[in-house]
Amino acid sequence: MWTRPTFTDILRARGRIAPYLIRTPLHRYASLSKLLGFEAYVKHENFQPTGAFKIRGGITLIAQLSPEERRRGVITASTGNHGQSIAYASRLFGVKAVICVAENANPDKVEAIRSFGAEIVAEGRDFEDARLNAERLAEERGYRYIHSGNEPHLIAGVGTIGLEIIEDLPDVDAIIVPVGGGSCAAGISTVVRAAAPDVKVIAVQAEGAPSVYLSWKKGEIVATESADTMADGLATRRAFELPLEIMRDQVDDFVLVSEEEIIDAIRLYVEKAHTIAEGAGAASLAAGYKIRERLRGKKVAMVLSGGNITADMLRSILCKKE
Repeated sequence: MWTRPTFTDILRARGRIAPYLIRTPLHRYASLSKLLGFEAYVKHENFQPTGAFKIRGGITLIAQLSPEERRRGVITASTGNHGQSIAYASRLFGVKAVICVAENANPDKVEAIRSFGAEIVAEGRDFEDARLNAERLAEERGYRYIHSGNEPHLIAGVGTIGLEIIEDLPDVDAIIVPVGGGSCAAGISTVVRAAAPDVKVIAVQAEGAPSVYLSWKKGEIVATESADTMADGLATRRAFELPLEIMRDQVDDFVLVSEEEIIDAIRLYVEKAHTIAEGAGAASLAAGYKIRERLRGKKVAMVLSGGNITADMLRSILCKKE
């Protein structure tokens, strides 16, 4: 079984990523705050070199591979951002990386993965198919398989987001975190429970891809037949054991948002914060708007987990506003 990362592991992860990544800003936006009725702070993980938060975990994990694992190379499955993080980190440390994606994966994310020097294997209808393909190839070719959720080092790495939020905003009342596999919510909630236990951690997932939400509610893995959402970073059909275990203990609330609410949040980020969010990145704002009455008057940090939306999709969303 997997070992849950500790607060100390997250402190160590911060030291490992510090030479390679900037501390992302936590900005307060007056116009967003006025609209939402609470003090709205945005944690800009879209400012990372890969455009998303997962690079924190990728560097933390790849930096700790054994010489034998580095020689073998690594393989993983991804909807895009995790793959970019592993590809980017593998290039930093001179490790061969193979990334399995679905045939219909976000083309911009796939091209970014390829630009970091990784080999792409595009097969299957969705992330679950890509994951099974990665597991098969790892067995056949001897790669070190990197699970996108059940990896303590990944969770410790992305948990550094929580450290930065608590340090920059010690009196924060709540942190809203989007959930695909759940590593971000698991890592941030580990920090919060250790350093600021009165802070509420609120997870958010898409209504059309609710596997983690359902699993969190039920207390056991619940798989869904599909993951029907434009937010590819949230499009998982099955929860992962380790993040789910951590979230069940440490996440205070879980919210589902519709496609319309996610799209509206993408527009709001452009209009009110002059920044770009992909679907998963906008989910925290969508949830904040949905439960704004419960958060009225509070200080709330919303994790904008990534900004890797295609130009065509962003143009379509902005042009369709009535």
